[in-house]
Amino acid sequence: MSRKKIVLTNMLWRFAERCGAQGVSFVVSLVLARLLTPEDYGVVSLITIFTSILTLFIDSGFKNALIQKKNADQLDFTTVFYFNVFLGAVLYFVMFAASPLIADFFGRPDMVAFIRVMSLTLLLGGINGVQTAIVSKRMEFRKFFYSTLAGTIFSAMVGVAMAYKGAGVWALIFQRLLNQAIDTGVLWCTVRWRPSLEFSFRRLRPMFAYGSRILGSSLLNSFTSNLSGLLIGKIYESEMLAYYEKGRTIPGMLTDNLQISVQSVLFPVMALEQDKAEQVKDILKRSIGISTYFVFPFMIGIASCAEPLIQILYTEKWIQMVPYLQLWCFISMFYLWHTANLQVIQAMGRSDIFLRIEAVKQFLALAGVFLAIPFGVLTLLMSVCVTTVISLAINAHPNQKLVNYGFLKQVRDMFPILALNGLLAAVLWLTGRLPFTGLTMIFTKAAVGIAFYIAGSLVMKLSVLRYAVGLLLELAGRGERKEC
Repeated sequence: MSRKKIVLTNMLWRFAERCGAQGVSFVVSLVLARLLTPEDYGVVSLITIFTSILTLFIDSGFKNALIQKKNADQLDFTTVFYFNVFLGAVLYFVMFAASPLIADFFGRPDMVAFIRVMSLTLLLGGINGVQTAIVSKRMEFRKFFYSTLAGTIFSAMVGVAMAYKGAGVWALIFQRLLNQAIDTGVLWCTVRWRPSLEFSFRRLRPMFAYGSRILGSSLLNSFTSNLSGLLIGKIYESEMLAYYEKGRTIPGMLTDNLQISVQSVLFPVMALEQDKAEQVKDILKRSIGISTYFVFPFMIGIASCAEPLIQILYTEKWIQMVPYLQLWCFISMFYLWHTANLQVIQAMGRSDIFLRIEAVKQFLALAGVFLAIPFGVLTLLMSVCVTTVISLAINAHPNQKLVNYGFLKQVRDMFPILALNGLLAAVLWLTGRLPFTGLTMIFTKAAVGIAFYIAGSLVMKLSVLRYAVGLLLELAGRGERKEC
């Protein structure tokens, strides 16, 4: 099997895994939205802020170091495994001890028990971190498909049953905890690797030098993004945090899944080609082109149908979420563009550059947060829109030197696709003036938008469409793809 076919196959397995999991989670969220209140979701969102930050200590650094290291062996994997288990245990006890302080900060004494139970996910993260690195390094992403789907489906059934019985917040907590526990168990059964009785500080140090910079970058990013949630939860009602967080759910069904899929596959592939700048550049260019072509119109379509979607999917009690959803659609457009550029920097072994640009971006993001938060949650989200675009230019800048493909060249190459999407937004806005409502309006906009986008692609002779079709034909075994 050719390298391109292996890459595409694994990306599709990863995407199928994420879509399957998100599809189940989305359906379950619709059920839970009717059984639970925005306040219940707000409480869990507050706890998730802390657990997600601490999880980065396990997920971001050493896992990427194992993938990036070309000659990683049993001793490397075993060393990281024991370190991650130790770290997971330490982080859990930190959360256990800090839970009363966190609860007091938000004026919610009942949060203590919630925090201590939900933080058990940190222990599980320490146990399965190496397995996930091995799956990525070996390009065996179908194993993610089995583990994630098993955990998602079973935990979803338990969560819905608990919510129906009136468990409230506990339904969401046990759903998440059980999901990760099953995911971990399935990975241990499917990944044929076990730790040996050995440990090497000598092996740990160089991986720490690389991984600590990636970790530092992830912590800066996570701190800034989660700071918004903390401030919203402290200054405003928990319902506002629920609208803020829930607003990203629908766009996240596509962008988060694609981002994880692309990131999981691109990083090990680029790491293998790290000595060939021209090949890395080609991978970067193709990745940006395909993601822009498919993601932008999807986000524009969701934003234009925000109100009827919320009414149908979440009921009228969530209608205040409409502007949040629309702004998150704009932000989500650029996620994969960000991801592709950052993967190049990591794959080339330049975690020092990665850390520096992350520091600059988060300084700008923090400034935006503190300037906007006094004026309301929507203003805060608007500031995120601005910093997202600026951050894209910052992320792409180092790649001008690394692979001769910086931000201006990327925008120039993507301009036809961007122009087509601008026209699409105008067409959908005009379609919205028709006297339709609900599902009728959604289907009308979908039909008009798809027809316009395909016709526009053909008129403009966009090579990315031919390239994508060629990849699918190659995957199906119907012939070799020709370069466009």
